[in-house]
Amino acid sequence: MKTNNFLLETAQQGFHITVGAATSFLETVQNPQKRSELISKIQLELNQKAQEWSEKGVATEQEAKAYINNLINQNTGARNPSSDVYTSNTSTSNDANSGLQQLKAEIIALRLELEKMRQSKGNN
Repeated sequence: MKTNNFLLETAQQGFHITVGAATSFLETVQNPQKRSELISKIQLELNQKAQEWSEKGVATEQEAKAYINNLINQNTGARNPSSDVYTSNTSTSNDANSGLQQLKAEIIALRLELEKMRQSKGNN
């Protein structure tokens, strides 16, 4: 019996949502003031999202550049400040391509991880 009530309540709620959305849509279409307010609100939200995405892109670009520079410095014979040992990379072009593919995969993974951290921070 509880399942029937749940299904009935869910169907009724779905109906109410549909009727309410249709009514709001018609009110907005018929009322120029509401239509203007809605368009302004959507434009504002889109501008805010564009700004947020732009800032996120700048941050990701800077992080990727720093990460790549760090890897390049490690692999081009840069002097290790903690020791007097020089490192050098004598890889072939196939190794270089493999390294670039691995680097791309790491950047993608870092970006996804950063996005998850930002989303979880935003949800808290």
